[in-house]
Amino acid sequence: MLQKTIITSLFIIFNLTVYADSAPYYYKIKAKSGDGVYALLRKYELLDYGCNIQKFYDLNNITKDTPLLIGKKYMLPVKIYPYNGKSIRSTIHIYDYDKAVRIKKYNERLKAKRLRKKDYVSSKILWVPHHELECSVSTPISKDVDKSITQSNFQQRELKINAHPTTNIDNLYIPLFGKDYANFEVEDRSLKGKVYYLVSGHGGPDPGARCTGCTSTLCEDEYAYDVVLRLARNLMMHGATVHVIIKDENDGIRDQPFLDCDKDERCLGIHKLPLNQKKRLQQRSNAINRLYKTYKKQGYKEQYSIFIHVDSRTKNKRQDSYFYYYKHSRTSKALAKQMQSTFKAKYDRYQKGRGYKGFVKDRGLYVLRNTLPPAVYVELANIKNPDDQERLIKTSNRQALANWLFDGFKTFKK
Repeated sequence: MLQKTIITSLFIIFNLTVYADSAPYYYKIKAKSGDGVYALLRKYELLDYGCNIQKFYDLNNITKDTPLLIGKKYMLPVKIYPYNGKSIRSTIHIYDYDKAVRIKKYNERLKAKRLRKKDYVSSKILWVPHHELECSVSTPISKDVDKSITQSNFQQRELKINAHPTTNIDNLYIPLFGKDYANFEVEDRSLKGKVYYLVSGHGGPDPGARCTGCTSTLCEDEYAYDVVLRLARNLMMHGATVHVIIKDENDGIRDQPFLDCDKDERCLGIHKLPLNQKKRLQQRSNAINRLYKTYKKQGYKEQYSIFIHVDSRTKNKRQDSYFYYYKHSRTSKALAKQMQSTFKAKYDRYQKGRGYKGFVKDRGLYVLRNTLPPAVYVELANIKNPDDQERLIKTSNRQALANWLFDGFKTFKK
């Protein structure tokens, strides 16, 4: 009996020695085009536990506003342990049988989904999700958040209002975000019941401001449209009803620095844009107003518009993003001030000491005067200034602009 006890003790000591020499580590995954934090966590069955989200940010030293970089490796909140060949409980030193069973099934599901090549027994590698060991509870968060969905079924469900009584609703759908960004995660329903009308400036026969002396010609309407799409996607991810008023069926969200100029944008994706400027503005204002009235009849109380442009000033003039509002609308003014306040806070956080000089003022622009929902008009940058061009050309900066505009909307209280 004594001999058996000694042998058992030696076996345990041996196992502990091996375990000590092979410390657990976090699994790394390379981000692909279109990946976001929520998409990655959902793929590895981690999104249903709130502590995993914060752990991902902590592990990778990033914040919620930080976009994932394509090709860069990120640590997932999944610890990799050397499996001792005996049991899950003795491998990770736990006594909870039910927890061990959940970890076992987790490894089996990931193997079935081909997210891991071999099972944990034959590979002697055990995957343990963060929430099983470190969180105070290991029960999922609320299940009222949708699973991964596509822009197509989201639009068919959320954008049911027809722009014109003679137009088939099916014709209103075009692939907004492009194939790389087609799928997105609905993180929560915090903006449910709110309607947003997003309008990129110019378009069609009018490219807006241009930089013809740049490495590649920059057209205002293309960069404004890319930011609009990124903002629309952000809003949809939080349950908002979104209408992109000016659409281009060929241009989804684009990650290249130089965006090709074209003239095929249409109002709501179906109506050709007039050459005459006033008629173009009337067309988009009328489209918004028809939608607004329909939603108002259905009881929607919060509807907002945003018009996104890129300014053109002298080459030496550096200009921070700034905002216009309609002086006869208190909500328009409050929204513009909230946007400016959000941008200032972001600059104070991410570019300390730089300062932010984006202003807010009233201006009697046609679209501000003639659209029914409270509206804000934003100029993102000076397209001719080399420093400001970085705000447009870099994909991460365009995403940041969309994120900050989204934060302005999300934190706005009517």
